[in-house]
Amino acid sequence: MNKNAGSGRKTSLKSNSAAGNTSSGGGLDLSSLFGIAATALGENQQMLNQADAQNGNHGDNMVQMFNMITQVMAEHKGASPDQQLSHASEYLTRNSTSGSSKVYAQGLAHAARQFQGQKSVTPENAMMLVQSLLGGGQPSAQQGGGADMLGSLLGSPGGQSVQSGPQAQNDGIGLGDLLNAGMAFMNAKNQGQDTLHAGLNALIAAGPLGQSSHRQQSGQVIGNALMQAISGMAKQGS
Repeated sequence: MNKNAGSGRKTSLKSNSAAGNTSSGGGLDLSSLFGIAATALGENQQMLNQADAQNGNHGDNMVQMFNMITQVMAEHKGASPDQQLSHASEYLTRNSTSGSSKVYAQGLAHAARQFQGQKSVTPENAMMLVQSLLGGGQPSAQQGGGADMLGSLLGSPGGQSVQSGPQAQNDGIGLGDLLNAGMAFMNAKNQGQDTLHAGLNALIAAGPLGQSSHRQQSGQVIGNALMQAISGMAKQGS
């Protein structure tokens, strides 16, 4: 993968505002969607490397990983969303060894379960993908309404709540995760962020990406890029 995708020294998070192309079925093309996330990571590659105090290569790994995902999605473009997501999860598991790749492989596998029976990714169900991906697909031992709480915080670009599949209805998060998410949400709101982005920060903080600052930062880059693409698609369809 090209490690020159970064654009020099960056002091703030950047994200790509272009919306993903639609697939032949009228939904969001997953290879375009993950390509947008890969581009946003490339724009912040050097900053993410600098944030990784231990190895100094988190940005490189994330760009490589999302380029991998984009390629797999493109190779299985005619498949259903759950099949594409499952193929990407399996590919990451086999071909990437970083700690972050394990988290995203689990998130993709969880998203694949969420999208079983769905013919396409649309503005109405796309938040299931974002929530599964950035949440790392990690259910906790405690069952309850944690996922529903985060879903109501996130909402969809059109103002609708996140649609929950069977797996989402059974997943919960622990009390400590809820407290972390609530604190992240309030801090983000106090810093002037809107409810959607504050909710994304809360979701990231409550999951495995929130356990290290550089993974949290890359999760924010990915979340912002995906949400802008989904919002752009929603506006095109309105």
